[in-house]
Amino acid sequence: MGRTDRASRVIAAPRATVYGALLDRESLEVWLPPDGMRGRVERWDPRPGGGFRMILTYLDPADSPGKTSDATDVVDVGFAALVPPERVVQRAVFEADDPSYAGTMTMTWRLTAAGEGTEVTVTATGVPPGIDQADHEAGIASSLANLASYVEAAD
Repeated sequence: MGRTDRASRVIAAPRATVYGALLDRESLEVWLPPDGMRGRVERWDPRPGGGFRMILTYLDPADSPGKTSDATDVVDVGFAALVPPERVVQRAVFEADDPSYAGTMTMTWRLTAAGEGTEVTVTATGVPPGIDQADHEAGIASSLANLASYVEAAD
């Protein structure tokens, strides 16, 4: 069903530290927005069946018009599964009038021990067709780079 986008990165931090950053509101606001964006969490409920609502704002909307407005992407994310410190499964729905962004995208974050670090693999399925695959994979890679910088500086 649809395409699959993915990216992975080895992060020099233990799985528990990386997992903690996936489920901390303030951490997410710092590392999740890809380059060229900033994020703000409006609602936060970090449990299976819970989730969050994030407003992503483009720093320069002229180059990247948003899905929700000219300058923003608003996404409602539900936690489908939380398996510490191995996996986080999210179901994301974009707030958009354009039907090419409709549907529920599943984002699976897998954390695997890699030497003294953690390999984080993000797999997105059910990606709305309005999201360009190369741009999406670059965005995931950017978020992973931000996550690495965030947890490696804290560790």
